[in-house]
Amino acid sequence: MEHHLEHHLDVVRTARYHTAGGTAQADDVWYLLHGYGQLAAGILAGAGALGRPGRCLVAPEALSRFYVDPSASGSHARSVVGASWMTREDREAEIRDQLGYLDALHRRILGLLPAAPRRVTVLGFSQGAAAAARWCAHGAVRPDLLILGGGVPPDDLSADGSGRLGGMEVRLVRGNRDALVSESAMALAASLLAALGARVELLSFAGGHRLDDATLARFNA
Repeated sequence: MEHHLEHHLDVVRTARYHTAGGTAQADDVWYLLHGYGQLAAGILAGAGALGRPGRCLVAPEALSRFYVDPSASGSHARSVVGASWMTREDREAEIRDQLGYLDALHRRILGLLPAAPRRVTVLGFSQGAAAAARWCAHGAVRPDLLILGGGVPPDDLSADGSGRLGGMEVRLVRGNRDALVSESAMALAASLLAALGARVELLSFAGGHRLDDATLARFNA
């Protein structure tokens, strides 16, 4: 067999996102990037503490869906569906598609608002933390605050373009019983972000790998 060649083809596909709060009167926009195996509706359901007048919550859904708990019978009729932001396979193309998607969504949301937003916040949970940090470093969004909950930024933030994080307010949030992200991993992430010029604060709450209502409510001031 002859040696095979790898190729890439740009295609148009449909991405799904959910909103809460509406855009008609909003001047405060939050982007919520879900974790591995979640869907957009799931992270919105877990972020009820963020709802308030004048705030629009926007939850983009990652482009790669899968069955989280496939049945042994082979039928997926009752299987839970989740999504993933990316894997290591074809990494560079995955990152380009991810950034292009989030930038396009940001342009759409800005176009729906009555005026330029007073404040923009990006929150990434679990796997979504890496996607959120990468978007803030390399994409079109310029948030006033970046929150990484139960997750850490990707190692590639040390690459060119990450200077955009200079001066950015970043909060790293971890439950003290989070079995997926260690305290030392969060401390290392804080050091990485600080080295890139971000203003970093570590926050913790009593609990595991989840979003915490009381902690989210702290950002409502």
